[in-house]
Amino acid sequence: MITAHKQPLSPHLQIYRPQLTSMMSILHRATGVFLSLGTLVMAYWLIAAAKGPEAYQQAQSLLGSWVGLLLLFGWSFSLFYHLCNGIRHLFWDAGLGTDIKTAYTTGKLVWVVTFILTALTWLLAFSMTGGG
Repeated sequence: MITAHKQPLSPHLQIYRPQLTSMMSILHRATGVFLSLGTLVMAYWLIAAAKGPEAYQQAQSLLGSWVGLLLLFGWSFSLFYHLCNGIRHLFWDAGLGTDIKTAYTTGKLVWVVTFILTALTWLLAFSMTGGG
């Protein structure tokens, strides 16, 4: 009778399971890139405003379309995520909150605050414009 012994797998044979901290780090970098692209769109909007009413109206139409609003929503979400996670990183740089339990707690807090700030921003924006 042959018995199978459970031997550990080599690291390259194991399935890597992403952790909250690694995924948030990757997303922090991605939101930084996305915010940079948003800066170019903001420059386009400002240049259009300086060029005159026709160019400004064209920019407003583009940014007011469903695609433009979706991008603006993404940029606002990215801004708040990048801000909140950046503050978290500042605490890590000071040597605070680097243990696993605190890192996961603050990671979840970053998500909650990001969603709250994004929602409040869009609710405020739509209440000021009348919803459209």
